[in-house]
Amino acid sequence: MKGLFKSKPKTPADLVRQTRDLLIFVDHGGPDTKESKRDEKMTELGKHMRDLKQVLYGDSESEPVAEACAQLTQEFFRENTLRLVIVCLPKLNLETRKDATQVVANLQRQQVQSKLIACDYLEKNIDLMDILVTGYEDSDLALHYGAMLRECIRHQSVAKYVLESEHMKKFFDYIQFPNFDIASDAAATFKFFEAYNSKLLASDNYITRRQAVKLLGDILLDRSNSAVMTRYVCSRDNLRILMNLLRNSKSIQIEAFHVFKLFAANQNKPPDIVGILVTNRSKLLRLFADFTTEKEDEQFEADKAQVIKEIAALEPKDRP
Repeated sequence: MKGLFKSKPKTPADLVRQTRDLLIFVDHGGPDTKESKRDEKMTELGKHMRDLKQVLYGDSESEPVAEACAQLTQEFFRENTLRLVIVCLPKLNLETRKDATQVVANLQRQQVQSKLIACDYLEKNIDLMDILVTGYEDSDLALHYGAMLRECIRHQSVAKYVLESEHMKKFFDYIQFPNFDIASDAAATFKFFEAYNSKLLASDNYITRRQAVKLLGDILLDRSNSAVMTRYVCSRDNLRILMNLLRNSKSIQIEAFHVFKLFAANQNKPPDIVGILVTNRSKLLRLFADFTTEKEDEQFEADKAQVIKEIAALEPKDRP
């Protein structure tokens, strides 16, 4: 029982190091480990995780101390403590998982010498995002991994990785899960990506804009994502972004057209969408009259003719 009566760590860095040692034990503890020994270590780990949370968040009697938070953060990302927390999460009890989730979330915003060192660590360990995203597939871990994921993708480079990965398509499955809590959590994460992609579409960087609009088209034109597509084409903000992209270089124009045609084809256009299209009808028709691809493409020409027909036939709608 002596493990339960160890002296309290003297510094936040000590606390992180001891937590890391306990996580290594949890991660590598074999079947020969005595149950009593394992229980003792798990109890100790739970207490350490609570102590980490207290340093970062403070408590009812005191606010967090900036210097202590900086020391804790620096030690946490000096070695693979974050990886250990994420990998070991399935082996932790519920309360320790909750505390670990809050610790990871808070650390994404902690600065050390004016730098978000969590971002640097994640860029070098980007595979951790693969674990967090697929965590939605485990009902016991989904909400914890989901909360961690949303904080991690506040870093632009990390969000870009997930946004451009195959994982994005999985969110359309996750938001349709029968478990309401998990589906809602996945939807909250996906909503962040919708907003983020809108920022990418308006980026000053040509390559970023082109990649973002191509990804958007791939997602919306996938028939399994029809519900998301229907919601997307009912937004006037989304329409304005796409119309601006139609004024870009030829390659971006083509990619943007494949998304824009979904707005034109929508047979249940909201009045404000109709209003924007009618107001800009003459400009759009002039644009599409000279709109061609480098190589002859019958499907593109057919789509363009249909878009022209839809826009030309529009009549203003009264707002409800």
